[in-house]
Amino acid sequence: MTKKPYYITTPIYYPSAKLHIGHTYCTSIADTIARFKRRAGYDVRFLTGSDEHGQKIQRMAESMGITPLEYTTQIVDGFKHLWEKLNISHDDFIRTTDERHIKYCQHLFQKAFDNGDIYKSSYEGLYCVPCETFWPESKLGPEKTCPDCGRPLEVVQEESYFFRMNKYADQWFKFIEENPDFIQPESRRNEMIQFVKQGLEDLAVSRTSFNWGIPVPFDEKHVMYVWFDALINYISALNPLDENSDLFETYWPADLHLVGKEIVRFHTIIWPIMLMSLGLPLPKKVYGHGWLVVDGTKMSKSLGNVIDPIPLIETYGSDALRYFLVNEVHLGNDGNFSLPNFITKINADLSNDLGNLLNRTVAMIEKYHGGIITKHASTADVDKDLIALAEQTVKDYEQLMEDMQYNKAFKAVWAFIGRTNKYIDETMPWVLAKGANEGDAERLEAVMYHLAESLRIIAVLVDPVIPTGAPKIWEQLGLQGFAQAMLDDVRTFGALPTGTKVVKGDPIYPRFEIPEMVEVAPEAAEESTEEAVDTSNIPPIKEAIEYDDFAKLDLRVAKVLTCEAVKKSKKLLLFTLDLGIETRTVVSGISQFYKPEDLIGKKVIYLANLAPKKIMGHMSEGMILSASNEDDQLEVTNIESLTPGSVVR
Repeated sequence: MTKKPYYITTPIYYPSAKLHIGHTYCTSIADTIARFKRRAGYDVRFLTGSDEHGQKIQRMAESMGITPLEYTTQIVDGFKHLWEKLNISHDDFIRTTDERHIKYCQHLFQKAFDNGDIYKSSYEGLYCVPCETFWPESKLGPEKTCPDCGRPLEVVQEESYFFRMNKYADQWFKFIEENPDFIQPESRRNEMIQFVKQGLEDLAVSRTSFNWGIPVPFDEKHVMYVWFDALINYISALNPLDENSDLFETYWPADLHLVGKEIVRFHTIIWPIMLMSLGLPLPKKVYGHGWLVVDGTKMSKSLGNVIDPIPLIETYGSDALRYFLVNEVHLGNDGNFSLPNFITKINADLSNDLGNLLNRTVAMIEKYHGGIITKHASTADVDKDLIALAEQTVKDYEQLMEDMQYNKAFKAVWAFIGRTNKYIDETMPWVLAKGANEGDAERLEAVMYHLAESLRIIAVLVDPVIPTGAPKIWEQLGLQGFAQAMLDDVRTFGALPTGTKVVKGDPIYPRFEIPEMVEVAPEAAEESTEEAVDTSNIPPIKEAIEYDDFAKLDLRVAKVLTCEAVKKSKKLLLFTLDLGIETRTVVSGISQFYKPEDLIGKKVIYLANLAPKKIMGHMSEGMILSASNEDDQLEVTNIESLTPGSVVR
């Protein structure tokens, strides 16, 4: 049976510096998708790479006294080292300095010129060197800085070739209307539609003020504008000019371009219009994920909060980092990284839940049955419940993965892991082992089988996100051929062969202590700056209540998954909260104090048992607690290390 092809790409990363944890997030998600698709029976092609041309690179290389290629090669080697450490399973790594890429870019540039869609003129305008982007005055705010990165713009005046963008605006709108899932999530789609409605200006697609780029084939005084060059990588990597290669015919159009939200515009407006001009099929989907922030703040070199993933991987393992990034962030939203939260999560889920389940199961099979697994028919209700949940989990997991709800998919798997741990407590193997009752010996064998078989299924389901640990589960169960195991192999409970002998190994995930976190305060804080505080506006303490009154309140830690303004309201924000065991929606009147994006990823104190109430058409299930004063200041409590669902006492 011929496998259905699936082509997935990450952005090609710009080698201006070492990659940070934000790049790691995108690539981890893409690798998780690729691994799942392979297990689901797809013929996967997974591409990543490096975007190496442009004025910024040339300037940095010159400042170091080396060639641009020498500069980029040093950094790209670091990219490849990181992907190896992170266990990324890409099939190809494209560099825009590759000969295959250069030739194909020149081929397409010539084709667009021959089509009449590229013409020569002169350009005078504002240019952002770090973003490699021209900006018309109409897109700038009052500060006249780059709308994407906020940096100052340079005035550029030079001869340039231009691409006729507006010529294809109507065709673009028609495509977007006919393909509503092309731009995801929907919020990004709406942004792009509004951007194009404002009007498209022709795009400068060449530069003459520097020479580090791909020469225009018919005018070598010009090099291609970096974005025209970079976007083509998704096709040039498929060797379309090679008559002996069938990669282009097999895999194009791409099934998914996974990109950061800051470059959605290039991938969903410029790239499709380029392809329209060239008569090439458009990709099926572009998904713009959110940013990974650090303790609520976007990563920035100037702020000094850019996290190098290498030390994290070397200390805690690649699985730990991958699992946290994929599981803790709702794709499309911004996600928050803090070391205490990271360690708490991996200790709870990887070490306690999964690792302990494997250790206990293998140890008991060795202790009670000499390591031999024996299959028995399931008669007990607790067995039937476990089997039913296992098979339902596979179904739910597959649907959620196909729907790109990856954190929910793995939450479903971990719910099954939790249920399997509970199964041990319910069946009490240590009591069965005493053989006090007739049939206890056979019952113990049945319990051990159900535990081992559950772990067999779990190993396949978790492999996309923890590819180092998953095969170790398989090996400790005494099984072979994990690389060939498919999702179809775990749809039905009971495929673990009787007579299999377990192989006890070391714990696959150790526990870690949470390191002490040191707050860095300004030097001025060392001096006493305490001033007298006006307490006249502080309201008096309310009359005393009994403890029983307080005990009625169910206060929990909740993590903000999504947050958006309520339409037609100046004060209300609509939240989706993660309570660990479920999600809830809450409406809160704090929009004058917080932007929605500032709250995503925060963990707040939540009153869970407040009666639901409909507000502005939305059901509000509880209340987010905050503090305010008479000066119209308000702050929402931010919990650092506790997990969602933790009880506030």
